[in-house]
Amino acid sequence: MPNSNPVIVILHGAWHTPAHYAEFTSALKSKGHEVHIPRLPSMSDTRPPNADLHTDTDFIRSYVKSLVEAGQGVVVFMHSYGGQVGTNALVGLGAETRKQQGQTGGVVLLIYMSGFAVTENTSMMSVVKQFGHEDLIPLAFDIAEDYSTVSRDPKNLIIGPGRSDEETDAYVAAMLRWNGKTMYQDVERCAWREIPVAYIYATEDMNVPFDYQKWFVETMREDGREVETFEVQTGHCPTFTKFEEVATIVDGVVSKL
Repeated sequence: MPNSNPVIVILHGAWHTPAHYAEFTSALKSKGHEVHIPRLPSMSDTRPPNADLHTDTDFIRSYVKSLVEAGQGVVVFMHSYGGQVGTNALVGLGAETRKQQGQTGGVVLLIYMSGFAVTENTSMMSVVKQFGHEDLIPLAFDIAEDYSTVSRDPKNLIIGPGRSDEETDAYVAAMLRWNGKTMYQDVERCAWREIPVAYIYATEDMNVPFDYQKWFVETMREDGREVETFEVQTGHCPTFTKFEEVATIVDGVVSKL
């Protein structure tokens, strides 16, 4: 029998692996949640990169589809680039859509955290250009000839304050190169149009600025979506710097479903 409570699937961000979310995952489990955090194929640390947005999309769609086809309710939590993947991957897997087709199970909620809640035919880079920030890309990212990419200053631009230097240094040391081509690849589908949404703002984010995050929510609301929002006063990685606070938010949202 499938779990009567929705399971939580975490879609991690660029440069990250599931290990970066260990404390957050443990906090959710301590609150009684079943948590899945599949590793995106694009974070294989292979050079040249051998996976991209399309590879990640296919993988996550298959992963979540196997859960919903078992009759399971699923909450998908998406951090940063994970938002782009989930937006693209989950169309047609919503619980309401499946119910209309006489099927059980389905995605009951999308939670974006500093996540790219983009629309069809939109890439991460098109958002950057919309805000006039394309000149900042080479300052923020070191993009190699093979397109594998790292942050030039992950400690300040990606993480920010909140943990000890030793903890932050270990977090940075575990980050991997990412396929920078995904920044330029358009999302083809838009799952938030058919699945309920919540958004967790990271108000001090230097990587996906607060203005971007608010614009994503405004766009969804203009399209008629209700979006419950929460604020965490921290940088781009609240699941590291404020993991208990984020786990409490997620627990509260899921418990109301």
